[in-house]
Amino acid sequence: MSAAAEGRPPAAAAAAAGEMVREATAWCALHGLVVGDRADPRSGTVPGVGLVHAPFSLLPTHLPESHWRQACELAPIFNELVDRVSLDGDFLQDSLSKTKQVDDFTSRLLEIHRKMMEINKEENIRLGLHRSDYMLDSETNSLLQIELNTISASFPGLGSLVSELHRTLIDQYGHLFCLDSKRVPGNEASSQFAKALARAWNEFNVDSAVIMMIVQPEERNMYDQYWLAKHLKESYPFMLFLSSTCPLTIHYTWHNDYQENFVRDGKTVSVVYFRAGYTPNDYPSEAEWAARLLLEQSSAVKCPSISYHLVGTKKIQQELARPKVLERFLENKEEITKIRKCFAGLWSLDDEEIVKSAIQKPELFVLKPQREGGGNNIYGIDVRETLIRLQKEGGDALAAYILMQRIFPKASLSNLVRGGVCHEALTISELGIYGAYLRNNDKVVMNEQSGYLMRTKVSSSDEGGVAAGFAVLDSLYLTDKAM
Repeated sequence: MSAAAEGRPPAAAAAAAGEMVREATAWCALHGLVVGDRADPRSGTVPGVGLVHAPFSLLPTHLPESHWRQACELAPIFNELVDRVSLDGDFLQDSLSKTKQVDDFTSRLLEIHRKMMEINKEENIRLGLHRSDYMLDSETNSLLQIELNTISASFPGLGSLVSELHRTLIDQYGHLFCLDSKRVPGNEASSQFAKALARAWNEFNVDSAVIMMIVQPEERNMYDQYWLAKHLKESYPFMLFLSSTCPLTIHYTWHNDYQENFVRDGKTVSVVYFRAGYTPNDYPSEAEWAARLLLEQSSAVKCPSISYHLVGTKKIQQELARPKVLERFLENKEEITKIRKCFAGLWSLDDEEIVKSAIQKPELFVLKPQREGGGNNIYGIDVRETLIRLQKEGGDALAAYILMQRIFPKASLSNLVRGGVCHEALTISELGIYGAYLRNNDKVVMNEQSGYLMRTKVSSSDEGGVAAGFAVLDSLYLTDKAM
């Protein structure tokens, strides 16, 4: 809940809200906590044009420290799990076999993956920059996972800045709310991601090689990406950094079979970091699919590889929640128990009884398609109508979705700031924990929890994406008591 909402704030605190908003929005402008303005058509393509502050919560959200520690402890376990699952090509192909029949995007990804299996393409250096998202369920007081993102885990840059903003505001105004800035955890997500990319470059072991980030051609969230580039350039000035938009123009120099170097502007690319490629809109023609295939065939370290990308699909998340599936990939019983404890209810639509339950009580479920980026999930009465329609269509139509238990966090009053205007609302929050994983053959180079992202939205809103316009950026205020 909002740190200001343990009951109504005192009169002095309420009177200070306007001053805090002015201080906070000025801080955003001075420190780069900005996004492109939707009202300016050039704000997503021309840096420095049409800037507005990123939407944010005026004060951080309360979270019991025990749940914070639980989420942090899970990060390296999920990192390792993603890597293990990615190596089991048959599991990925079999689990998604029905989905590909009704979802062309998943089918195209699987086709690339199948081709890599056929040529026995090995990714000796594997880099994952992940984010596992959670909500605190009010009925069970359990921290439950919403999803695991393995491609384009956004906001490491801006999310880190919000933690700084909140510490600054609490240092100045915290006495009005009985808050201590030391209770806001440090957040080094952007610099940690930069460190992981730099280490992958080092493992590639070609001094003249470069790191390349693939971004969408129109991106209002470009400044989150620029923060990562800034950390790379300042902390690792001996490396060169490139950015490329979809569609890609790829040139190759050919060496041994399927050990081709990926060359851009005459320079070998050691690491390709995707901040695009997770939605069908990023592949408007066959040229983009051809580029993705060629990139997978190259010797560059892909973040993510096609295998890591597939591990992050909703269907694989649901398959991993089935009994005894985790044991296929992990040996440590304590780690398996920790992961299983955070799983919400997840079901395939092959389960007729659970589909019947969802039609009868749709408010208890979320219907999820195989899509990323916000705005795709189905809630409430729409769950019932969609399931009935899919049943009538017959065939494999149901395979395009999974059902998930709906999580009900406790709502609390927060002050949300968007466009320089502050309004109070009942809100719920979602915690994302970043993880960085780097492996070179049998050597684990890096396996760490790497910062966090807190997003807060009006409790009446179903979706939670900041870039999609549903939520605001937030940070944490750790408490000793349960919610």
